[in-house]
Amino acid sequence: MRVKPLAAPVEVEPPRSGEDASDCVACATPDDAYIWISERWRVRAMDRPTGLPMVLILECRSHLDLGDLPNLLAAELGVMTVRLERAIRSLDGVARVHVNRWGDGSAHLHLWFLARPYGRLQLRGTFLSLWDDILPVIPEQQWRENLALVAAWLAGFGGEAIAEPPHIQWEAPSTITYSPAANSNEPSPSTPEEEDQRPATLGDIESAKTDSTPPPTIAAESGAIDKPTAQPQATT
Repeated sequence: MRVKPLAAPVEVEPPRSGEDASDCVACATPDDAYIWISERWRVRAMDRPTGLPMVLILECRSHLDLGDLPNLLAAELGVMTVRLERAIRSLDGVARVHVNRWGDGSAHLHLWFLARPYGRLQLRGTFLSLWDDILPVIPEQQWRENLALVAAWLAGFGGEAIAEPPHIQWEAPSTITYSPAANSNEPSPSTPEEEDQRPATLGDIESAKTDSTPPPTIAAESGAIDKPTAQPQATT
């Protein structure tokens, strides 16, 4: 391995992306692309999970760079930085949160927040952003849950949470098969394969014991519960 030679300096640096507000990607991105929004700040994530537990970007709504912030936004930037760092650090498995600002790619102010996994001491230091491209991608469901937790944490101090936790994916059966054997005392026929797939368990035994006991009935209007009463015994 050899160190890459240092190129000669250029006389005029090329313009960054979004130097003109009319061409700025951040200004043109709608609010629904972010996980949390407020009157003056927005937080967005990557379009898909990566190797780190969480990677977020804090942006101001105004098309300004870091050194151009007025006093109000400059003061709020400190509050937002601390608040977002605490929100990410509250996630399970996060030890530290790296806060980076480079500013060479886009002219619109944006700060990076990268979560370092707990116990991964090899990821400490300035190369955490490079490790993010090397580590195995975390599960998408866990990633979306983390996004929803951070958004809810920020919304507790104001603004609006856009990210939501993943919904349970389920489908109801299109038809219900009626089985006459289900209402009779006779057991339904089963094949040896079905018997092998469903062995008897302790829950089956307990359920069989309680089948002979009539269930209590609940009164529709009064709400009282009628329990079976013991029959008086005949005396001689």
